[in-house]
Amino acid sequence: MFKKIILVCAFLGVVLHSNTINSQNSDAKGKLFIIGGGSRPSAMVDRIITESGIDKSGYGVILPMSSMEPDSSVYYAKRQFLEKGQENLYGLNFVKNEKITTSKLDSLKNAKLIYISGGDQNRFMDVIAGTDIEKIIHQAYENGSLVAGTSAGAAVMSKLMITGSELKHPDYSATFKNIQSDNIEIKSGLGMLDNVIIDQHFVKRSRYNRLFSAIIEHPEMTGIGIDESTAILISGNQFEVVGISQVIVFKNPKKSKNMYEDMLGAHDLILNIYLPGEIFTIK
Repeated sequence: MFKKIILVCAFLGVVLHSNTINSQNSDAKGKLFIIGGGSRPSAMVDRIITESGIDKSGYGVILPMSSMEPDSSVYYAKRQFLEKGQENLYGLNFVKNEKITTSKLDSLKNAKLIYISGGDQNRFMDVIAGTDIEKIIHQAYENGSLVAGTSAGAAVMSKLMITGSELKHPDYSATFKNIQSDNIEIKSGLGMLDNVIIDQHFVKRSRYNRLFSAIIEHPEMTGIGIDESTAILISGNQFEVVGISQVIVFKNPKKSKNMYEDMLGAHDLILNIYLPGEIFTIK
């Protein structure tokens, strides 16, 4: 049981306690394995293998479209699996506006593991948005496949996707310096989770400001920040923390939003910090 702690900050009241999260696709037969980037601990790779079942039958595919160098992306994504004797993973790269063959789509549809590599989430969505590729990923998940992704591959899991860009400060920074209105850029993601916004590299890169901004401006969403070398495994109505670090969950249940010039404020936000092995329920 988590203790309730009131954190009083300028414009922010945050309550720390146990929480449930509403999520779509809870009736799907498949699972989601969403990694916050960084290195993958050996035990995490073992978990991906066993949860997908590719150690017993079938195969997995790696979708490298987030990367500018898809061949290299496939190589590095496969390496740890090969070290564990899993040779049944294959790269499956799609190019924007290509005429996709039925056999290529069937290879994606029948995969027991679909793994989305890191890179740039915008690049990935630019290739698949509105295509049969997007539909088949959802169908595979609904039919029992494990859909996994790391870094950019984690960000795309949200329906509302954080792009990483600041609208008011175009020079890229891994950490937002402000909690400002109309600053966070949101685009359409893959939508494996309809009412959750995923952020990655979270603790290591102190990305609290942008996730605070997201849930203040989109209060119907739950913000989930996943640290490096850490993942959430979503199965049915449960989120499990897998890996070596924390998962931070933010909610804005009162849809609180205050403004002072362009600074955002909010009260009674809910914050949970989950540790490896902990499980929290989703409705």
